[in-house]
Amino acid sequence: EQPLAEQPFALRIEGNPLTALAIAPLLAQLPQWTVINDHHLRRVFDFDDFKGALAFVNTVGAIAEEVQHHPDFELGWGKVIITILTHDLGAGGLCTADFVLAARIDAKLAARSIADT
Repeated sequence: EQPLAEQPFALRIEGNPLTALAIAPLLAQLPQWTVINDHHLRRVFDFDDFKGALAFVNTVGAIAEEVQHHPDFELGWGKVIITILTHDLGAGGLCTADFVLAARIDAKLAARSIADT
């Protein structure tokens, strides 16, 4: 099976959010991410300083612009918290594209060797 980060990005905005049963195998491929209430993905990234955290937000922002799917960021000194969900699914929720975006963020982090704990 093709890794999540290499799957084509197709934002599904019709239909229902993924169920817990559908979320489980996708989340298994993203061990550093957490699913909150079967509604959104969340991950905390730690950096040595504000400059590194800001550079990471800008890098992820470029990925988000490329696929037109934008996560929420919390930026602080040495820390970035990313939350991903699909707002267009009624009250929000998760679709496969959310997991693909998270995997692409992880792949970019690994490729750039940006320190995170």
